[in-house]
Amino acid sequence: MSDFIVGLTGGIGSGKSAVSELFEKKDIIVVDADLVSRQVVEPGTPALAQIAEHFGSDILDQDGKLLRSKLRDIIFSDAEERNWLEHLLHPIMNKEIRQQLTNAQSPYAILSSALLLETHQHKLADRILVVDTSEEQQIQRVMQRDNNNPELIKAIMSTQISRQERCARANDIIQNHGDMAELHEQVEKYHQLYLELSE
Repeated sequence: MSDFIVGLTGGIGSGKSAVSELFEKKDIIVVDADLVSRQVVEPGTPALAQIAEHFGSDILDQDGKLLRSKLRDIIFSDAEERNWLEHLLHPIMNKEIRQQLTNAQSPYAILSSALLLETHQHKLADRILVVDTSEEQQIQRVMQRDNNNPELIKAIMSTQISRQERCARANDIIQNHGDMAELHEQVEKYHQLYLELSE
């Protein structure tokens, strides 16, 4: 495992992916929990078989792939179903995340996860970096990106910890209220810091 792990998180639409990409351009390995969550439910995986058995085969498309938007609609309107899914997927994901962090060949590695602080994933990190933005901006960005209605976005936001708590638990905060140049500057500043801390 990279000796130094930075846990990167932020609410939906905060710009976490943009920040991840900037670190990747500096040759830092980013393990993306969202990507891992897709890998562990690809056709042929045991997890996908259990999901189809639990939710019924119409949760899959004709190629046998998971209809993620359909699943999202179910679990964000039913806490019990969400708990069932998390209980299934979190241990499988954690194993895969640990494996990828172990294989990371960069001075430090980043674990990017929307639910870093809501799950045990934060325990894998030496430092927590939060990408922060206003709730209005979050809703605006997600509506533009996913064409989702504001109610669904707010439902997703309500399953994540509050902006205040997220920032209170951060070691470092990137303010994503401005333009890309400002974002670049902040990423560069933290990149230098993490290089020093990982020596």
